[in-house]
Amino acid sequence: MAEALILCDKAAIGRRDHSFCANLAASRSARRVAEIPVISSHILHGLPAFMRQEVGERALQRANRAAGFDLELTEGRNCFIPHAAVIGFVNAAARAAGAPDLGLLIAPMMNAANYGSFGRYILGADTLGQSIQRSITALCYHSTDDRMSVAVVGDKARYSYVFALAGHAGYDMIAGAAAGVLLSVIRAYLPVDWRPLRVELNIDRPRQTGLFEDLFQCPVTFNAPAVTIVVERHHLSAAPRCASWPIVTIEDVARDRPGGAPRSLLDVVMEQIRAQVLTGSVSIDRAARPLGTSVRTLQRELDRVGTDFRSLTNAARIQRATELLRHTDGSITRVSAEMGYSSPANFARAFQKATGRTPSEFRSSM
Repeated sequence: MAEALILCDKAAIGRRDHSFCANLAASRSARRVAEIPVISSHILHGLPAFMRQEVGERALQRANRAAGFDLELTEGRNCFIPHAAVIGFVNAAARAAGAPDLGLLIAPMMNAANYGSFGRYILGADTLGQSIQRSITALCYHSTDDRMSVAVVGDKARYSYVFALAGHAGYDMIAGAAAGVLLSVIRAYLPVDWRPLRVELNIDRPRQTGLFEDLFQCPVTFNAPAVTIVVERHHLSAAPRCASWPIVTIEDVARDRPGGAPRSLLDVVMEQIRAQVLTGSVSIDRAARPLGTSVRTLQRELDRVGTDFRSLTNAARIQRATELLRHTDGSITRVSAEMGYSSPANFARAFQKATGRTPSEFRSSM
């Protein structure tokens, strides 16, 4: 008799990890939640270099403009970017390159192993079933408003993911890449010649379905409720194919992102500003665009919570400047340039106003 259930590892990670995220959810209940889903920039790891090589510098520049900042300069950092920026990045590159199947081209390079402590936590599990459960448990530290689940029906297991903006214009480019991420988790535990029983995608059936079946080496269905990889149930007990990862706990993941992925409008905007600061240029227009709002509306919303874009930018720049002064030997002129100030003198005045000390005094006091 077929039995439908949600897979839940009741061993070490189950009760502890679920209570950990339950407490997090409870602490958020009183906070105003902005309807701007965000996701870790780790998901775009390697894509800028791939696009430069495969579709050209022009396409990459257009993609960066659509995202709101230069993703290559933030690579390896755990920034959070709007889901809309991810869609904009991939679609702008596809249009510039004339490559409507770009979403399929990038699917093979999508890999949870590149997702920082979140990815290391997932792939450090002892079995595939535990790895999948970890990805579900820790998703709150990777993104907001995404959904992930696993269900076992009879002798099959269904590993599913729903992107927060699934169904929105341009999402078709993302679905295949999302399937690539789920497959990367499964393939870390199964033989290299393993193939899924089926891949299901939550997009309309395309004209050339053969491209999808050639890529995934299995039947592919469309108009599904989620991106789903269907595997044999017995594979859930498979051990890692390669040497185990260093031990990473859910608390390690939490320390990398205290409070989980940002949810309030203020936190989301600050993430946009921090990412732009890392690239040396901050613009409210480039912050508003991937948030799906106008500059005027963004200014009004920030005013409603008692701040403004300039104040947030200054705070982010000063915070980053103190880190550079404390932990690097770069000259004050270089730090000034990296923070986007027009001159070292302007940087020094802004720094002293914020901290009470000049950059030189701050560095000499350490």
